[in-house]
Amino acid sequence: MTTGATTLPSTSASPTARQVWTRSRGVVLALVLLLVGAVAIAVVRSDVHHGSLDPRSVDPYGSRAVSALLAERGVSTRVVTTLDEARAAAGPDTTLLVAVPDLLTHRQQSQLRYATAHSGGRTVLVAPGSWSVERLAPGVTADPATSLDSTLSPDCALPAARRAGSADTGGIRYTTSHLDADSCYPSERLATLVRVPAASRGGDTVVLGAPDILYNDRLDEQGNASLALQLLGSRPHLVWYLPSLSDATATGTGEQKGFFDLLPSGWLWATLQLFFAAALAALWRARRLGPLVPERLPVAIRASETVEGRARLYRKANARDRAAAALRSATRTRLAPLVGVPTAQAHTTEALLPALSAHLHGNGQALHSLLFGPPPGDDAALIALSDQLDALEREVRRS
Repeated sequence: MTTGATTLPSTSASPTARQVWTRSRGVVLALVLLLVGAVAIAVVRSDVHHGSLDPRSVDPYGSRAVSALLAERGVSTRVVTTLDEARAAAGPDTTLLVAVPDLLTHRQQSQLRYATAHSGGRTVLVAPGSWSVERLAPGVTADPATSLDSTLSPDCALPAARRAGSADTGGIRYTTSHLDADSCYPSERLATLVRVPAASRGGDTVVLGAPDILYNDRLDEQGNASLALQLLGSRPHLVWYLPSLSDATATGTGEQKGFFDLLPSGWLWATLQLFFAAALAALWRARRLGPLVPERLPVAIRASETVEGRARLYRKANARDRAAAALRSATRTRLAPLVGVPTAQAHTTEALLPALSAHLHGNGQALHSLLFGPPPGDDAALIALSDQLDALEREVRRS
């Protein structure tokens, strides 16, 4: 056994930093591009809808202009942000505009509908989707496909629409089961503005498919101003309901909208498409499993280097017992054929020791201690054992 301290070059099987970068740079680059794109979109769109549909905002998507025009005609505008204020304001001399109906929970929508159904006033719902329109305006259903055109012609008998003419109402399209309802501004035969008369007291509900006619920067286009003033100025008081964050996520009775309820449906479809795309990419790139294929080692290692490497490992771990057992096992395996013992019985004392004693005419007890004895206590004893085993093997081969 070799115990020298000669240093041999070692080859690491771990990938280097360059290899790791080469393998992962594509994924890292894709993540960086995705992050940069998200930040760019957030920066570009950060101020686009600031103050959207707020009658106090002068931003392009605010509604300060229509509020000012209504004030010139004697219509007062009051902004409310809670459901309780909106319900309390409903009355025969009031128009209640609900800016974002889809933010309300189903319970809130039912409560608001109960408050406005018999109030005798007008309720204007701005772009309600399928989440809210069927509760706030029973008998009206939102179509999944929106209008491709923004500017549409009235094509109905509603006086306000006929006087306004073409307007930017293209958005969500609706169907209604009410025979006395006015279905205006159709897109492919489905209306983008529906007026449903109330059952009693002269009130009505107006469902508007797009908020464009209320925006500051769109009010002076087409007949937007005329249509907006007629829809919102039929009563002396206008209550503009902007659901607040706390009012939109909780009802006060414990009901809350879930996370997925607050996400637009387009995001859910996009996530589903990305999932399928990732699954297809994984199937495309994955390697098929099969039987193991033997490969030639890239480097030929000499037997002496292997022996030295194992010896260093034994020495580092102070594994003299394992080293002695390996030396004795190898010696017994080589001696057995020399004395006529099958290799399978080389490690049994009953078969090997009698054959060795007869071959050498020696002491069987000394052979037992040498070939099957206890492990050495120190490195010197291990070296002595190695020398004795070599001498025994030479003697057997000479005899």
